[in-house]
Amino acid sequence: MVIADLSDVLDEVFSSIVRSRIFKNRDILSPDYIPDKLPHRENEIKRVGSVLAQALRESRPNNLFIYGLTGTGKTAVTLYVLKRLKQKALELGVSVDFVYVNTRQRDTPYKVLSDIASSLNVRVPFTGLSTAEVYTRIVRALSRRKGVFIVVLDEIDWLVRRKGDDILYKLTRIGYDLPPGSTKVSIVGITNDVRFVEMLDARVRSSLGEEEIVFPPYNAEQLRDILWERAKQAFYPEVISDDVINYCAALAAREHGDARRALDLLRVAGEVAERENSKRITIEHVKKAWQQIERDRVIEVVSSLPLHAKLILVSLLNLTLLQPYTTTGELYTEYTHYAKSIGVEAVTQRRVSDLINELDMLGIITARVVSRGRYGKTRLISLAANREAIVNALSRDPRLSMLLRLNR
Repeated sequence: MVIADLSDVLDEVFSSIVRSRIFKNRDILSPDYIPDKLPHRENEIKRVGSVLAQALRESRPNNLFIYGLTGTGKTAVTLYVLKRLKQKALELGVSVDFVYVNTRQRDTPYKVLSDIASSLNVRVPFTGLSTAEVYTRIVRALSRRKGVFIVVLDEIDWLVRRKGDDILYKLTRIGYDLPPGSTKVSIVGITNDVRFVEMLDARVRSSLGEEEIVFPPYNAEQLRDILWERAKQAFYPEVISDDVINYCAALAAREHGDARRALDLLRVAGEVAERENSKRITIEHVKKAWQQIERDRVIEVVSSLPLHAKLILVSLLNLTLLQPYTTTGELYTEYTHYAKSIGVEAVTQRRVSDLINELDMLGIITARVVSRGRYGKTRLISLAANREAIVNALSRDPRLSMLLRLNR
């Protein structure tokens, strides 16, 4: 038996990446990259800029709430405008600063406040303080500053669903805790959920929603322009063709005009081509990339769900083994059985209905309302994502692995 020299294998892998014939600058396709141009978002840039421009007069901009589906450019536009705003403020000798917090990643009020504190050069330990104390330190730091400070809370619905809206109430009312003449604070909230504002306390809703902007999804033609703009910088000449760009744009347009998904698809297709030592990216590479992204996305989303949402998915997996769909009532009965079997208290049917809506919005399940004549309306619920990927993700939770084995 011949044992391969692992160092030679790795050298070959490393060399193929270093000598890539595909990527000139892979980072251009990263979701974190903010380009110098944002095609087809000129109107949104102008509207966000007109709200935040008040900071250049050392006046507090209205709080701003930005809605839109995933991948419609909300974060990119907001950070683009703030970057330009800060540059203009420096030219004018005005103090304007901002902090960006993704509340899906920083998923507790303490973590959100500690990020804000850190941006103000306030040291906060990883744990050990109350949120009230961290908030007090932020207020103290802001009271010693002048100018305008803008707090961007991205995916704010993720935090509020799990921890409530107390932190939003505090931040939208922070001006009342600051002495006259100190920093003026403005809040920018970003969410993928157009119904999110309905779950907020009326006081928070009135304070936060001073200005609202809705970002529409991109169509296939707009996505094509966005992809070409990035592809020219990301790939070597002759690597990509019109057909590949059009195919990526068409796939992403079918998924609610998600530019982030389109860019991910193009990047992963390039990586597939690179691994296969190809000189060009083909439609076959895009198809392979689509399958990989779908599988990875489902695993990532399902793994991060709260326990009761996972139990709903376990129940749905079981109920759809022999039939394509189930109803809300059947699903709730199955869910309460599984909750009891692992020793947790079941939530109400209304809360389960809310969780079903969230899973539907995430694209993991499909829940459509159908009329049954004189028997009224009901929802038919089925799996939308790949069953195997859902099982894979749920199996990572030790509390659910036994239930999944029983289902097989």
